[in-house]
Amino acid sequence: MSGGLVTLGETMGLVAADGIGPLEYARGFAFGIGGAESNVAIGVARLGGSAAWIGRVGRDATGDLIERRLRGEGVRGAVIRDSSFTGLMVKHRRTGGLLHVDYHRAGSAGSRLVPADVPPGVVRAAAILHVTGITPALSDTARATVFHAVETARAAGVTVSVDVNYRSKLWSSYDAAPVLRDLVARANVVFAGPDEAELVLGPGGPPAERLAELGPAEVVIKDGARGCTALIAGERHAVKALDVTVVDPVGAGDAFVAGYLAERLAGAAPAERLGTAIAAGAFAVTVPGDCEGLPTRADLASLLSATDNVAR
Repeated sequence: MSGGLVTLGETMGLVAADGIGPLEYARGFAFGIGGAESNVAIGVARLGGSAAWIGRVGRDATGDLIERRLRGEGVRGAVIRDSSFTGLMVKHRRTGGLLHVDYHRAGSAGSRLVPADVPPGVVRAAAILHVTGITPALSDTARATVFHAVETARAAGVTVSVDVNYRSKLWSSYDAAPVLRDLVARANVVFAGPDEAELVLGPGGPPAERLAELGPAEVVIKDGARGCTALIAGERHAVKALDVTVVDPVGAGDAFVAGYLAERLAGAAPAERLGTAIAAGAFAVTVPGDCEGLPTRADLASLLSATDNVAR
């Protein structure tokens, strides 16, 4: 685990309705797992990096599935069994272009994270601590845990990565903005969408430059089908998105972050980090599920070299 990525947060069971239309008319469902931080950990592991995840799950079948899936993906860390239930999200496609995600997580095991759950030695031995703006929204103790982990990393000279990842179903923009701003100000690497940058900063000029003024040396603006822009050590970068058929957009941002951080762990230059991030995000949206489509190195090579849609 030393020298790799460590992250923490909530991972839930994921119920996904088959087909398109109102949830009540769905004929079948798939069951898996999903969570922004564990998605990133799995994504880094699939790309050859060392990754660990810290979080709480219930003593239930969904918690069992999460623990087995993470172990099977080569993600290490501290999976803490809690007396509460494992959270759940339900996803259905109301129309071809409109995806609904509902959360059932109030009082869940994942929301009961406390600072003592974070092994300080694990954080201090990491190369990167990655957190998101989702976990601080779950509870006061979860918020304290995120900031405790960040301060532990900063004191040890560990790079802190933050994905703003604002979720309006978890908290209001009014409540979120000052917390997310404090988190960004403690980070070395920040990922945000244009709207998320505006939430943190208020309306104004170029988001990457403005976020960098808070302190991060690396700011990456994820902009979906428009690709990404970045300000890394004072140098601007822009990478176009790849043209792919979108099957499920959920998890694309996590795949993007995993691609960037995996390359950063491998010592790659900024342009290569961003290129892999774009490719990983593009690959992820071609497969249903939160983490199922996270690519391996071989997957990325096949995506970038494909000349037709048949692999022989």
